[in-house]
Amino acid sequence: MAALRTDTGRCKISALEALVETLAARRASNETIIHCHGVFDLLHIGHIRHFAHAKRLGDVLVVTVTPDRYVNKGPHRPVFPEALRAEAIAALDCVDYVAVNRWPSAVEAIELLRPDYYVKGSDYRRADADRTEGIEREELAVSAVGGKLVFTDDIAFSSSGLINRHLSVFPPEVRDYLAEFSARYHAEDVFRYLDALQQLKVLVIGEAIVDEYQYCEAIGKSSKEPMLAVKLLSVEKFAGGILAVANHVASFSDRVRLVTVLGNDCPHQQFIREKLNPRIDSSLIERTDGPTLVKRRMVENYFFTKLLEVYEMNDHGLSDSENRKLCAILNQTVPLYDVVIVVDFGHGMMTREAIEVVASKARFLAVNAQSNAANLGYHTISKYRRADYICLTEGELRIEARDRLSDLKTTILEVARRLGVGRASVTRGKNGCICYDAHEGFFEVPAFAGQVVDRIGAGDAFLAITAMCVALKTPTELVGFVGNAVGAEAVATVGNRTPIQRIPLYKHIESLLK
Repeated sequence: MAALRTDTGRCKISALEALVETLAARRASNETIIHCHGVFDLLHIGHIRHFAHAKRLGDVLVVTVTPDRYVNKGPHRPVFPEALRAEAIAALDCVDYVAVNRWPSAVEAIELLRPDYYVKGSDYRRADADRTEGIEREELAVSAVGGKLVFTDDIAFSSSGLINRHLSVFPPEVRDYLAEFSARYHAEDVFRYLDALQQLKVLVIGEAIVDEYQYCEAIGKSSKEPMLAVKLLSVEKFAGGILAVANHVASFSDRVRLVTVLGNDCPHQQFIREKLNPRIDSSLIERTDGPTLVKRRMVENYFFTKLLEVYEMNDHGLSDSENRKLCAILNQTVPLYDVVIVVDFGHGMMTREAIEVVASKARFLAVNAQSNAANLGYHTISKYRRADYICLTEGELRIEARDRLSDLKTTILEVARRLGVGRASVTRGKNGCICYDAHEGFFEVPAFAGQVVDRIGAGDAFLAITAMCVALKTPTELVGFVGNAVGAEAVATVGNRTPIQRIPLYKHIESLLK
């Protein structure tokens, strides 16, 4: 078995470019190059034996490590940063060189390093079980450079399983929940429901929002006014609102249509078209008396603290001609789709006539009526006389019920019965969510967010994926579990910078359940 070096082997750690030259010299001396690649978040005996077995295939063993930004095992991973993971591997006598990869997969590293053998563990032997299809691409890459893919067979452990049991970042109540949930559901059980989403035809309807973050540096109090003065550093824009919902859905369904309203401002229209997933079929209605809705946030750059929000909008509703055009599109499209998701931000697009069309013609209707600064107290879910699934924050539910203090489950039941809704999810931030089904009852699921970068868009992501799950009659507890995994992914990124992606979500779920 490989021994640990007392000097921790830091001299073995190299940049990829430098390693290319080093290996060329070793190859010129007729030495055989072996390459292993992985996350190696917790170095254990399974890894050590894997490396030792690989080294016996040749002369020089190189290990590349997945960089932190591409470790898609959930926002709480990796536990150990890339520098420490590389140092731990370099401390093994059997390892000759270590480098941190620059890409999400090993393909590019294989092309650079040109190994004679690329070595993976036995759990990668079944290519059909690899949902990322990464092992197939890696085999093609190593074959293209004249090498061979080899699998080791030895004792196997799961780093995720060991971390979950012994180094978990979650509080005890979350650990206990995950242990109990994993006794009822395996990751493959969850994946079967998520795989089925691909068959759904999904229509998403609601206001397009351009989220603009203006990153600032506080420079002090104004000399003549009682206000904070800031210096603008940079600006970042995101496709938010229903645009983000459509992008989330398009990661799971091949047939997605978007219906929304834009202003007559050409730069925003071009930006929106560029940011939408190209698979989305869009009906973009242009209004002549207002801009595309922009929510501009001044953000203190160092602490990522939001200082001020400015809405750029006309929320007086559509003109008669614009409303007729919207209703004509909805009348034509709504009956054609398996699932209709309406996210009503309360800024004037969803008129009474438009609401009536979706309520009367949707096969399965999922709705969120969002409370925000522009509509608080005026805009609730009861605007919709019918929905098959509603997804609200606890605050939105209590505003609808006009009840601030009653037991939450009692309040959910009262609102669901009054509105005739069979299934509902109520999101509660750090307290997770409560999901309700008229037949299955209530299920409470804790939050899985290991880090919270930005809450903007998390509820929309939760709704986008859970609405499709509910439409396929996914068990209610599983809906809450998937929704909270999605929410954890969403709050770990800034705004709607990146939509929820299928493979990273699968990896996250797999990590949670090991």
